[in-house]
Amino acid sequence: MNEAIPAWIDGQLVPVGKLDAHLRGLRHKAVSVFVMSGDGRLLLQRRAAGKYHTPGLWANSCCTHPHWGEAAEPCAARRLGEELGLYGLRLLHRGQVEYRADVGGGMIEHELVDMFMAEAGPEVRPVPNPVEVMETDWLSPDDLAARIAQAPARFTPWLRLYMAQHRDLIFGG
Repeated sequence: MNEAIPAWIDGQLVPVGKLDAHLRGLRHKAVSVFVMSGDGRLLLQRRAAGKYHTPGLWANSCCTHPHWGEAAEPCAARRLGEELGLYGLRLLHRGQVEYRADVGGGMIEHELVDMFMAEAGPEVRPVPNPVEVMETDWLSPDDLAARIAQAPARFTPWLRLYMAQHRDLIFGG
């Protein structure tokens, strides 16, 4: 759980343990993936109860931190497989965003995030890894926004920020 991720200390990008980066609120690299169905619905995941922060909350399809020395796109592809059993999806880079959010337990996510979109054909069925994901759902972006407005505490801080501040970047307008 505490593998080295790329984080900035004194302006230098260095390998830092993931938990240490969150406890210190260090700015670090991250990846977020949004898997869309052909009919415009987004694949969401509910984080497993055993996650060390934000357990049981709904998040975008996949979000993670690249290992030290790992590029963003291979990281996104790797984690789609590890978390959701999804392989071979074509990833489209949508840009970078930065945010800082309290995720509880004295931890801060301060991330520079590479955002990716992937389209899933009708044959694509996620196979969640129960260590990572307890549940999945498909929602339109409008339905997701309505659910966040209705019960924001059920969603991760980063998904709430993405939908409030970066929806056009992610979904293309």
